Amino acid sequence: MKKHNLLAIGLMTFAMFLGAGNIIFPPFLGLEAGTQYLPAMFGFLLTAVGLPALTLIVLGRLSSSGQLTEALPKPLAISFWVLLFTAIGPAFGMPRAVTVAYEMGIKPFFSGDHLLIFSILFVGITLLLAFQRGKLVDYIGKVMTPLLVLMLAALALAAIITPLGVLNVPSADYQYKAVTSGLIQGYMTMDAIAAVGFGWVIIKAIKDKGCESPQTVFQATLKVTLVYAVLMSACYLAMAYVGATSASISAGATNGGELLTRYVAEIFGPMGQYLLAGIIIMACLTTTVGLTNACAEYYQQTFRSPFALTAIIVTTVTGVVANFGLEQILAISLPAILILCPIAIALVLTALFLPTTKRNLSTYVTIVMISLAFGSLDALHILGQLPTSLAESLTRYVPLFEAHASWFFPVFVVIGLSKLLHRQSSRSMECGEKATNTK
Repeated sequence: MKKHNLLAIGLMTFAMFLGAGNIIFPPFLGLEAGTQYLPAMFGFLLTAVGLPALTLIVLGRLSSSGQLTEALPKPLAISFWVLLFTAIGPAFGMPRAVTVAYEMGIKPFFSGDHLLIFSILFVGITLLLAFQRGKLVDYIGKVMTPLLVLMLAALALAAIITPLGVLNVPSADYQYKAVTSGLIQGYMTMDAIAAVGFGWVIIKAIKDKGCESPQTVFQATLKVTLVYAVLMSACYLAMAYVGATSASISAGATNGGELLTRYVAEIFGPMGQYLLAGIIIMACLTTTVGLTNACAEYYQQTFRSPFALTAIIVTTVTGVVANFGLEQILAISLPAILILCPIAIALVLTALFLPTTKRNLSTYVTIVMISLAFGSLDALHILGQLPTSLAESLTRYVPLFEAHASWFFPVFVVIGLSKLLHRQSSRSMECGEKATNTK
């Protein structure tokens, strides 16, 4: 594949991942980390960028996203993918992008409620871009992403050249365990589950550019992932630095969106709000286009559903759900996301060590059940639905429960035992073959 095509797909990948949350979350993290900015961001990048990058690499090695669930019984595999695409698509991920784009990109400039009109226009543009399947890399990777990168670069350079202040004293969570706190916050971005969905679009884009053999697909995926990882890391570092040096304007701010709004107003004046609006709307649009394509690609490959029909249904439902409001969307859909994320990451980790073949069916089913059980406990913990006494007991006896990753050690134990059993089985077969040949 030509270098400019690899770069374009890498830019497209970065833009699809870069939603509004990826822009407005790091500033508040930077504010809380203060002088512990670097160790906190080290931990944050390990999980916020490392997990999605690992997911893309594993999917590239499989050369097909569908291979991730090949070892599972078909009904279970289909259930996983349908739930995943419903959650990150029209039920949660896409409506959230629409509402955030409206709240931060449009609402500050107009009086009254115009969400309905905006959502119709937004999903309409999303649908038009999604229909350009063959030109998706050109539109997003070669046009929209460079504009987005330039706007983000303006914010980053302003923070470096004319910072509003010095790094402040870190909050309690970051004062003594900055790396750990960063790791937890990075995990909670849940971009790893988006990577599982976006894999369908990214691998297809790579194959459309002439990579057909598994080896060339894997090599191209590695390079695309590198482009994504570098750009996303730079974006996170820059946005967190904005927050870390903005203590002087942070009084009363409760989230990164407020902090970023104040920052651009302070540095760029009235034009700052237009710059921020452009960044947020562009970031949300590239995400909804990517998610629409991912959903439609899956349904086309699995159920032979027409791409256009699926895209129309996905964007229509997105527009309807968006008008229920962000709080209602979060209340209904967040539990599903919190449970699906551990399952998705666990499947990726398993595929990293064990072949995705029916021979490993029992291992993969066990992994899904374990991550489902512990992921449900983590979800209830995050949502504050666990009894206090039970939460305290689990915190005391279950590793990583406080970090919302109680599934991690049980999953790795199962993977380790399965790997050991497979190795012993292979040795026994080799010994049997040698004995037969000797006779």
